[in-house]
Amino acid sequence: MLAYRGKPHVGGQGVYVREMSKALAELGHTVEVFGGPPYPDLDSSVPLNKFPSLEIFNDHFPGRIPGFWEIKDLPDFVELCSYMTGNFSEPLSFSLRAYRALKERSDDFDLVIDNGSLAYGNLLIQKRLGLPILGVIHHPITVDRQLELDNARTRLERFGKRRWYAFTRMQTRVCKKIQRIVTVSESSKADISKDHKVDLSKIHVVPIGIDTDFFAPKPGIERIPGRIVSTASADVPLKGQKYLLEALAEVRNQYPNVHLELVGKQREGSTTAETLDELGLSDIVNFNQGISYEELVNLLASASVAIVPSLYEGFSIPAIEALSCGAPLIATTGGALPEVAGPHLETCLAVPPGDSSALARQIEFAFENPDICQRVGLAGRQRVIEKWSWRESAITTAKHCEELLANWDIGILGN
Repeated sequence: MLAYRGKPHVGGQGVYVREMSKALAELGHTVEVFGGPPYPDLDSSVPLNKFPSLEIFNDHFPGRIPGFWEIKDLPDFVELCSYMTGNFSEPLSFSLRAYRALKERSDDFDLVIDNGSLAYGNLLIQKRLGLPILGVIHHPITVDRQLELDNARTRLERFGKRRWYAFTRMQTRVCKKIQRIVTVSESSKADISKDHKVDLSKIHVVPIGIDTDFFAPKPGIERIPGRIVSTASADVPLKGQKYLLEALAEVRNQYPNVHLELVGKQREGSTTAETLDELGLSDIVNFNQGISYEELVNLLASASVAIVPSLYEGFSIPAIEALSCGAPLIATTGGALPEVAGPHLETCLAVPPGDSSALARQIEFAFENPDICQRVGLAGRQRVIEKWSWRESAITTAKHCEELLANWDIGILGN
């Protein structure tokens, strides 16, 4: 399994890689992860092969310029050159490292599951090593690209975003050469087909799962009046934090005790940071960075309401984490969120994406109707129990691996 990034708390990165590799291993499959930094936190049953990179986009000094003495091989050179042209360079350079490593061990594996890199090195793995690739796409990054362009504040920023997301053209070319793709929702399936120009027959939906025994209600922890909990894996426009903050400012006028526990890291100079300063909300917004999963469960147990304000989601692990914990959930209808969160007033409170006033009204409704929220929270947990488990996801993924191997035809790949 290839994981060009494996940040432990990011749903489409570390969470998926850890849980899927573990579940496949429990089914009796031999699984190894080839990972780039930040590395995933794997189960002890799954070996991790670490591929160090230049870590240009590290958390402490993102966008650093590596010294010439750090360039040791072709992938390092490609990573630096791609970055210097303004492109996001990690997927391509990682795929070249993966190809180099697999070239020495191609007889050890039957196939490769690629979690989201969709880079040219994958084509080398298929064509030169004869290993079929099962592509995993949580949602097409072209969606992020368009939202970032729509939210660009200057022409220069817009130009920079175009350069940054230039790698999506590579992903489209690679998608066309992969014989089978799995994704996490019907919404993502349609978007992948449209944006990457891939036939729908090649794309298969495999919903992801959650450990409902761990992500569960905590009877010993009381819900704190006015507490909102929200998780943002990245401080980017796609996650809709700007609209959550605007809604928070509206709700504060009627509910002075309202406060937000935001799970994630604030990015300096981001729209979230600017909105926080403009609205004067720093005293009621707390960022929780690097917390453990146990701390996350406790935080959700203390929430009056959990919110997923995203403009778009290909699935949303934060949504099913909140639902599984029995937290009353307010979720937008962006992307696949209606598939995940369920019907309005049955398993969640639904709002349109990008509408801070509508979100404020739903927060106030939740505060005013705790009995309804308790019922919605319990129904939401039951929805998760009935629909999502990592074991079922792994069984279905393994079937797609078997079908890919049975129909593998290296001859159709071309040059």
